[in-house]
Amino acid sequence: MAHPSSRPAARTGCGDGCTGFKPSSPRCVRCHARAGEGYGALWEDGRGRCAWANPDNPAYMAYHDHEWGVPSHDDGHLFEMLVLEAFQAGLSWECILNKREGFRRAFDGFDLEKVCAYDEEKVEDLMGDPAIVRNRAKIRAAIKNARVFKAIQGEFGSFAGYLWGWVDGVPVRETGRTTSPLAERVSRDLKRRGMAFVGPTTVYAYLQSVGVVQGHEDGCWLHGGDGRR
Repeated sequence: MAHPSSRPAARTGCGDGCTGFKPSSPRCVRCHARAGEGYGALWEDGRGRCAWANPDNPAYMAYHDHEWGVPSHDDGHLFEMLVLEAFQAGLSWECILNKREGFRRAFDGFDLEKVCAYDEEKVEDLMGDPAIVRNRAKIRAAIKNARVFKAIQGEFGSFAGYLWGWVDGVPVRETGRTTSPLAERVSRDLKRRGMAFVGPTTVYAYLQSVGVVQGHEDGCWLHGGDGRR
């Protein structure tokens, strides 16, 4: 994902104690109204965005605008996002996104064959890498999940074929959720196959990120679209 060298400036609050449009900050009634239904952060380009899109982080803005929710049928991308979402468990996505390039380097560009071949020596190497989240259980899960991912490819022809088969190839449109019956079913199946760190909440976030679930909020300029950019 390209990181833009410049970005539109986020508008500040209206005063009177309002802290503006940072997603983590309270907004006054006036600013809620200006942001639009769904509380999408309002930017100088006139486009509302999902409330979680941090206007102070160019990488986050680019991710929201150009990647999140775009239907992905590329197994390389699907594997990368699966690894990253599993590492996010218990952390913020912004934390993982900020370390994304570090993860790519550390995990050999998310080359599936290479990750499948990682051994305990490689685990120790990764545990010493400050560019990633150094969690031994998650590192081992990434290797384990890579092997299950490859097995699914062998069974279905591609991981994309497996994943999109859950929705008959048609994205689900819904907002305001952190999990769903679909995510629960996919989670159970992935766990049954041997994956780890793929609980329903993690799986739901994954489905949103790769476009299986279209979750852009009301008031976001991407709400209601087909996910293509």
